[in-house]
Amino acid sequence: MTDTLRSLPVIQPGPKATTPPVFEKVAIVGLGLIGGSLALAVRETWSGGLVIGVDDKPVLERAMLRHAIDVAADDPVVMAEADLVVLAAPVRTNLALLADLEEHVRGVAVVTDVGSTKRDIVEAARALPARLSFIGGHPLGGAPRSGIDHARPDLFRDRPWLFTPSDDRQGEALARLRSFVTGFGAVPHVLAPDAHDRLLAFLSHVPQLTASALMHVVGDAIGEDGLALSGRGLADTTRLASSPADIWKDICATNADEVRVALDALIVELGQVRDNLTDGRTIDRVFDSASRWRTALAARRRAPQGE
Repeated sequence: MTDTLRSLPVIQPGPKATTPPVFEKVAIVGLGLIGGSLALAVRETWSGGLVIGVDDKPVLERAMLRHAIDVAADDPVVMAEADLVVLAAPVRTNLALLADLEEHVRGVAVVTDVGSTKRDIVEAARALPARLSFIGGHPLGGAPRSGIDHARPDLFRDRPWLFTPSDDRQGEALARLRSFVTGFGAVPHVLAPDAHDRLLAFLSHVPQLTASALMHVVGDAIGEDGLALSGRGLADTTRLASSPADIWKDICATNADEVRVALDALIVELGQVRDNLTDGRTIDRVFDSASRWRTALAARRRAPQGE
């Protein structure tokens, strides 16, 4: 495969066509965990469509070996005829890609992304020509390990996929995107870009920062010998601590104001616990509230998703 990829693009035959695809030519820029899983899901669901992967050659090689894509290229010019472009690189890389999109996509296309922050990219997309309709997107599905080797086609099944349209005139593009993600089992939801970033600061960004900071503090304090004595509680609590920093640096930088608000709320509660360790009422209050919300969380995750 390495010798083959020296001459890009590479095209490999797909499986026999079945259901007509929502988008005939899907270009995915960035084939990590999310982009790779999306490619696998699209190829499994609509074998009659074409999945174009854009990334570095080593990543493309792994994607081709996994039959995640039909066309592999390290030059975005290969997206020229795409009718859907999905930006699946880190957030600030997506912003840079967006600036050059008009040059690479020649016709009418829907454009979306999968980034964890929305305000910056929605604002930047206002500069796109009318033929490129951008709607921010964010699948709430992931795994503690990143990269194409950990991608899987069912990653988004029964999980929310958030869309953040910025214009009432985007109804047709939004309807197609909703049909697209529903096709491989995701559940679409629609909200404003600023509401998205506020929600995700609490729902995703602060939990990630908390897990990473906790693992850092515990590991530095007790070392490997101490960690050898840990039970499942620490492992379960710090599952997210394996996440790569490069993705999260972009997320924090593009949602810093909302993340600060969420962190401040957490710090206030931790301060209350620290200052009242001998006062059972504080422990009762925090633990009772946490147990109540944890029960609600478990119930909502078991319930069918919907608008």
